[in-house]
Amino acid sequence: MSHFSQIKTQIRSLEPLQAALSELGLDWKSGGNYDLRGHNGESTVADLAIAQENGYDIGFRWNGIEYELVADLQFWKQPWTVESFLNKLSHQYAVQTVMSESQKQGFALAEQTKAEDGSVRLVLQRWNG
Repeated sequence: MSHFSQIKTQIRSLEPLQAALSELGLDWKSGGNYDLRGHNGESTVADLAIAQENGYDIGFRWNGIEYELVADLQFWKQPWTVESFLNKLSHQYAVQTVMSESQKQGFALAEQTKAEDGSVRLVLQRWNG
C-alpha cells in the first residue's frame, strides 16, 4: 500500500513552478522521470523532485491538467506546513507567471516591492520605439 499522497494544485506551467521553487530557496531537479523515495523503499514517479534531508522526497507530477504535489506526508520535512508551503508556492508561482507572460509581450520589470501582508507590487514597463 502506497503512502504517497497526491495534492491538486493550480500549477500548469513548469518554468514558473521551477522559478517559484527557487524563490522559496528549494533545490529541485527536473527534466526526467524521477523515482521519489518513500516509506519502506516505496517509490513513485514525478516530473520534478525535491530531495529532503531525511531521505524522503517530495515532487510534482503532471496529471494531464496540472502539476500535483506528490509526497509521503508522514515524512514531510520542510520549514513550512504542507498548507503553508502550497500557499507560498502558489503566491510565487503567480508572480513568476505574470513576469514570464509580461516578458513575452515585451514588458520589463521596473520595480518590485513586497508589502507587510506579503502581497507583491510589480511595475512593468514597455518602450515603444
